[in-house]
Amino acid sequence: MKPSAFKYIAARSLAQALALKSEHGDEAKFIAGGQSLIPTMNFRLSRPAILIDINAIEELAGICPAAATMRIGALTRYRALQRDPVLARLFPLIGEALPHIAHPQIRNRGTIGGNLAHADPASELPAIALALGARFRVQSSSRERWIAAKDFFVGGLTTDLGPDEMLVEIELPLPQPRTGSCFLEIARRKGDFAIAGVAAMVTLDARDQCSDVRLTLCGVGEAPVDASAEAAALIGQVPSEAAFRDIAASVQAMIDPGGSVHAGADYQRHVAGVLTERALRTATERVPYGH
Repeated sequence: MKPSAFKYIAARSLAQALALKSEHGDEAKFIAGGQSLIPTMNFRLSRPAILIDINAIEELAGICPAAATMRIGALTRYRALQRDPVLARLFPLIGEALPHIAHPQIRNRGTIGGNLAHADPASELPAIALALGARFRVQSSSRERWIAAKDFFVGGLTTDLGPDEMLVEIELPLPQPRTGSCFLEIARRKGDFAIAGVAAMVTLDARDQCSDVRLTLCGVGEAPVDASAEAAALIGQVPSEAAFRDIAASVQAMIDPGGSVHAGADYQRHVAGVLTERALRTATERVPYGH
């Protein structure tokens, strides 16, 4: 299929892009890699009257350590994320998830900002952002604001972005010392959206008791699922197989997968439980020794 007719404008600056979005609102869409937008346009699920190309706005790309955080420009490509050694060392959860995203050709062009703003509940990065406690900087032509990841994803393909706003930067707080992480997913074929995916982060104190835990899922709800409350039973105790099993059972009870052509809801629930148990165990095993 072909998209409906649209006007194309290549923005030369962030100010121009935001002015155009302010003028046209929901009738305009930003395009960078186009890996999410173009397919929906081809199927006539999205019919923007105007496409604003932001690829020339170099200030929107890049990875920059800043004090106790890492800042990533929204125009940063998946491939750049995969190849950055500092990001790989500080945020192994991202490095583990990236190879699951589509295929190499798409990772060469797709951007982190486009993925997060598209907010596909089956996508890996929204769940990763939730697990890491990310914040998003968004801008319009008249204001700037920060949105926590937990407040950004409203529903399926829906975010808290206003019709005149652009996601311009992602801020990630550095993980606590003695934190292990793990990302796991199951898909029908490599590169497909996940039947279910799980991101886990476990922090241990000097007595090897859990002091913090983060647990999020993709593919099993209308938005990325934050199951950290279910995993909080681990806090204050030395992680055990029995605790992992109990948390997995709690996660299976709290999620409401919709099923798809690839898997029924019951199978998704089963997979989510199995992956939860495995991810928590692996994250715990990866906690570095020492203090």
